[in-house]
This record gives sequence, C-alpha cells and structure tokens, in this order.
Amino acid sequence: MDIIETIKEQIANNTILLYMKGAPNAPQCGFSAKASQAIMACGEKFAYVDILQNPEIRANLPKYANWPTFPQLWVAGELVGGSDIITEMAADGSLQTLVKDASAKAAVDKTEA
Repeated sequence: MDIIETIKEQIANNTILLYMKGAPNAPQCGFSAKASQAIMACGEKFAYVDILQNPEIRANLPKYANWPTFPQLWVAGELVGGSDIITEMAADGSLQTLVKDASAKAAVDKTEA
C-alpha cells in the first residue's frame, strides 16, 4: 500500500490520532510530551503513531498535511495542529470539548452502523 494511502487510512480509522515522537507514556521530545499530556487529560481514548518508528510517515505526512512539524493532532479526519495549538486549546478548554464531542459522535456512529 502506498504510504499516503496508509496515512489516509490511519486518519480515517481513528477519531483522535496523534502523530508524535515516541509514545504517550514515553515521549521522545518535549513537544510530543506536552501534546500527549494535554490529550490524555481529556480522558478519552486516542490512537498514536510513533513517527520515529515509521520513517516513511515521518517523511510524507508533512507534505500530505501541509504542516511541517510534529506532533500533529487529527480529530475526526481534520488536522487540529501541533504542540502550541494543542496546548493553547487545552488551556482555554476547547481541546477537551473537541475531543469529547468527536469521541461521543464516533460512539453514536458505531452504534448506528
């Protein structure tokens, strides 16, 4: 499968997806640590992709997303942004609202399928 198709599939199949360096419980950079902590604080399950273990994704996602840096948070198929945006949204409460709403909608969609 083409790497762009893989990226599209990951985004489509995961309501809340964080592309990061490392894992949420073992981040490999400060920006990924801040982002994953903010998302974990929302209390919803989320998927992640360790771009250090996936060099093809690391090389191709910035072009696909038109976003040059990592981490990248995707919610309901839309790019939210990177560490600064995630941190700002966490501070003003909008991240929790976005994550909880997307999670609730995904749960409803699954029960209706």
